[in-house]
Amino acid sequence: MKIEVWSDFACPFCFIGKQRFERALEQFANKEDVKVVFKTFELDPKAPKSVDHDVHDMLVGKYGMSREQAITMNNNIGKEAEDAGLAFHFDSIQLTNTFDAHRIAKYASEHGKVRIIQDFFKAYFTEGRHLGDHETLIELAVQAGFNEDEIRHVLNGDEYAKEVRMDEEEAQRLGATGVPFFVIDRKYALSGAQSSDKFLQTLTTAWKDSQPLQLLNDTAVDSESTDTCSDGACSIK
Repeated sequence: MKIEVWSDFACPFCFIGKQRFERALEQFANKEDVKVVFKTFELDPKAPKSVDHDVHDMLVGKYGMSREQAITMNNNIGKEAEDAGLAFHFDSIQLTNTFDAHRIAKYASEHGKVRIIQDFFKAYFTEGRHLGDHETLIELAVQAGFNEDEIRHVLNGDEYAKEVRMDEEEAQRLGATGVPFFVIDRKYALSGAQSSDKFLQTLTTAWKDSQPLQLLNDTAVDSESTDTCSDGACSIK
């Protein structure tokens, strides 16, 4: 069973959703037969690499709320993250364009080191690292076991730019209106940071649906098939 996951490193629900999904996957009886493919997506492809405001003021500008309301909203998201075993430090988040981080993630995935995706999320939401800064990306990649010169080569050119754009276009064709966006065998879709129970339920249903027909008392019985889609994701600009 193949599961494709579209997400952005600047999306808090993508990190929370990834954590909840992986908890569900650990409980899934057939987890050894599941292939997870991480896909790249940008919430705001036009985002600058550096800004002079923090994440709270970003929400003020985006939704027209007060700064106090924005802080409350982020605190609530922080509590969800804590419940998922994560630590979000919103006051230290450095807003940036995540395109180059996605290019490095594509490079890392191609070389079988998808752990860097977790590292980038943690760097952004927990450690307050600047994911738009090349030196930061190089440092994180080297810590993940990559050669510094190879990472510099990728960042100094346009390698994996096409792959990032193709992922984004594919998500739109599949009907994604927000991330995280989970697609199972191109038959089931889940949007948003669903609960681990919801993920597990969908995995179980999709697995049953993927199995061959069975003969019971000479009667062909097909597996249950129920599409599962819901909202609650970071919206796409």
